[in-house]
Formats: sequence, structure tokens, C-alpha cells
Amino acid sequence: MMKERPLLLLSNDDGVNAKGIRELVRTLRPMADLVVMAPDGPRSGSAGAITSERPVRCFLIEQEPGLMVYKCTGTPVDCVKLALHEVMPRTPDLVVGGINHGDNSSVNVHYSGTMGVVIEGCLKGIPSIGFSLCNHSADADFSATLPYVRAIVAKTLSEGLPAGTCLNVNFPDTQDLKGIRICRQTDGVWINEFVKRDHPRGGTYYWLTGEYRNNEPGAEDSDHWALDHQYVAVTPTQIDVTAYALMERMKNWSFDV
Repeated sequence: MMKERPLLLLSNDDGVNAKGIRELVRTLRPMADLVVMAPDGPRSGSAGAITSERPVRCFLIEQEPGLMVYKCTGTPVDCVKLALHEVMPRTPDLVVGGINHGDNSSVNVHYSGTMGVVIEGCLKGIPSIGFSLCNHSADADFSATLPYVRAIVAKTLSEGLPAGTCLNVNFPDTQDLKGIRICRQTDGVWINEFVKRDHPRGGTYYWLTGEYRNNEPGAEDSDHWALDHQYVAVTPTQIDVTAYALMERMKNWSFDV
């Protein structure tokens, strides 16, 4: 009996027509059957947002043997939820987000719609990986990342991931990748996040911008250090955000009520 091909669910936050997800489809089709459900336009920065105040719709826009592509009016997390609920022929072997146009390392994991895809897959008990390239251009060159995408997907399919964990993979914007480093999330913060401007019709408005500040630039075990030194940064990520050390300490606190 022939072994069933792996089944992957793909989504992103740049939209179904973004180059990154199209490169992901092209790269993974030889390895697996693919279902794509992605937003009908950009949803960057949507993190784990879901749509609750209006209906969500999806449309099949492409179908070939081993490939179905849907566009969805909702958020990246809506896409994963709806695909799992409505269109997947079975539970996928892997959920993949990306390839994102832009960096999702460090604290960006909390804002990223791409990682929203991944965390939703993880919440559903499915091994999940997010891929991001540190280049925001719509025509970014993903060619150097693709062998690593194939290798990381293949290894994850064969090894699996522990329950409640997923992978956040970031690529530096270079053709000379030095290899993979397994990293922790960098301690960083966004500062100067808004530009204030005069509106031509009166009043003011604010445009989200910001500067990233790395609080530990010399930390060689961090994802930002890896990216700064031309390595692929692979950060194992977990959905349980409980602060266990503090939890144990708080058991000895006395509360005056």
C-alpha cells in the first residue's frame, strides 16, 4: 500500500497573492498535498485577532491535483479556523505560516499575523511552523531560504513537535546564509512608535512606525544575534505563557484582604 502523502495547511498575513506564500506553495508541492487559505489582502500585525462582528467568507480560487487555494475575508487566524472547520479533507500533518515579508523575531512574535497562524495551529494540537524573511519588499528574493524551508518542514514532519510548541523561523536578508542556529527570543522593545502629523482637513493623525531596540545585542544565544550574523534563527515557541517561577514564589505571598 502506498503511503499517504503529507497534508499541509498554509496561510499568511500578507495576503493570498503575496510572493512569499506563492514561493512556499511552489517549494512544498513536491513534498505534500497543500490546502491554502489566506486573507484576501494584507493583514500584517493582526496577531491572534479573530472576526466576531461580521460574517467571514471564503472562495476557492485555484484547484489542481494536490493543491487547493482559498481566499478569505477574515484574519490569518480566521483562515486557519475556517480551513480546519470547513475545507480540510482531514487534520493536516502541519500548519505553515509565511513566508512573511518582514522580520518576526524577538517581540514581533506577539504582533505577527504569520505567527498568529502558527499559534492557532499549535492550539489545535497540530505541529506548526512560521517562516519570515527580514525584507518587507513585495518582490523580495526568497531563493536562499527555500532549501532551508524544505529541510525544516521535512525534519518536523519526521520528528514531530511536543504538544503546545511550535517553531518561529526567521531568515536574514542575504544570499550567503551560514546555516541554522537554535535560538531563544531576544529581549527587545519597540520605541518611538507613532509619527504625529497635521491632517490636511484639520486636526492631527498618527502613523504607526517605530524603532526596534535590542536590549542585549551581544547575546549570542538570541534570535537577533543569529540574524545579525547571517544565520537562520529557529526559535522553539510555546503557547503556555505561565510564569512558573513567579507562580511558585507567589504561593508564599500573604495577601491582606
